[in-house]
Amino acid sequence: MSIRIAISGTYSTGKTTTSYALSHLTGIPRTHAKTMRELLPDVAPGKRLEECGVIELVQLGILRYCERYSHEGRLPNGFVSDGSALHEWSYGAIRSRIGINPNDPNNGPEKLGDEGKALQLSMAAIGEIAKRHAVRSYDVFIHLPVEFPLVSDGHRPVSEEFRKLSSDLLLQTLHDLSIPVKIIGGDLSSRLSKIVNSLGLTQVMDIEHAIEEAEKDLSALNIADEIARTEDISNE
Repeated sequence: MSIRIAISGTYSTGKTTTSYALSHLTGIPRTHAKTMRELLPDVAPGKRLEECGVIELVQLGILRYCERYSHEGRLPNGFVSDGSALHEWSYGAIRSRIGINPNDPNNGPEKLGDEGKALQLSMAAIGEIAKRHAVRSYDVFIHLPVEFPLVSDGHRPVSEEFRKLSSDLLLQTLHDLSIPVKIIGGDLSSRLSKIVNSLGLTQVMDIEHAIEEAEKDLSALNIADEIARTEDISNE
């Protein structure tokens, strides 16, 4: 079955785990873009995400979009995407509303001045590109609601308000674009069962085995923060 699935949702909703497990469960290849922490050492060596300005945030968003476009294009027979082209745009759009670092009460949108206006204009332009890509490149979105606490790993300048606003913006955008979307909640096992049943997907292994394989994938990920990655590059 050829189908292009985007696993949607905001920070800490389980997109990565779900995409790994669904790929193992169905045999549909998984695709993704590099994370901000992976890209940041090239864009702004020595900086954390919360220290980045508008120009750096726009660069990161464009780089992630390019990653998605390239990786998805190599999978013409379908894929499970960890996130989507809409995600980087939606995060940037919300930052232009509430401030680059939502955890900092002194970093609201009024503090950005001309840079804030530039961010809004940039996100509007990037949004048009991302929306066209979404309409053409995804058959269905599986949207994961905010059910779990935010992961405190020190590199996500995100608040609960940010999570709600970005999740709402994603859902509204999918509605406006008439892209099919299914909101799937519950624990991982329940999510996988619901996704397979709702999309009529064929399983190539049982759910428990798929989750075990996903856990292996997750344990093999490099979770070093952006500062450690910069130091690794400088020591090469």
